[in-house]
Amino acid sequence: MPNISESVTPGQRLGYVADYQQGPGTYERDGLLYASVVGQRYIDRAENDQLPIMRVTREKEQSAVPEVGSAITGKVIRVAPHQAAIAIMVVGDMPCKEDFMGVVRTQDVRATEKDKVKIYNSFRPGDIIKAEVISLGDARSYFLSTAKNELGVIYATSVAGATMIPISWQEMQCPKTKSIELRKCAKPN
Repeated sequence: MPNISESVTPGQRLGYVADYQQGPGTYERDGLLYASVVGQRYIDRAENDQLPIMRVTREKEQSAVPEVGSAITGKVIRVAPHQAAIAIMVVGDMPCKEDFMGVVRTQDVRATEKDKVKIYNSFRPGDIIKAEVISLGDARSYFLSTAKNELGVIYATSVAGATMIPISWQEMQCPKTKSIELRKCAKPN
């Protein structure tokens, strides 16, 4: 049964190894126990005349934070002539608890013929895209790239409201109206 709860930060001294067993969220150095994570310190009573167990647990799970090189899934919020604004929803396989913004600039849409890229022919507001973080960008947003084949639009709806089907790397078709719209499509896995 746990008792003695106290908030601790990484590197904070918790006690002596001679008095406690090392538990999760702690590490031992030079005969002392230290916290390795931010959280609550607990001391669990041990059975069979063993030392009590010192552990530190996080009260809430950490949110995913985009890093350079990480794959993200996001929603296109705005499209401007030279960039598309993206709301980052998932980093890797972890959903984001906070709101992160990113931009895909015209030069980062595809690897070849960068000068011929038109953002409106690559993304539309409401599209769900896979992208890669290429830079931390400015104070407002991360810089994203869809220049690899497996990156680009993974979900889009047509003007008629139907889920579109990719028919090439730069076209999607509406199954209802059979109209074709331009997008930078992600290569299916």
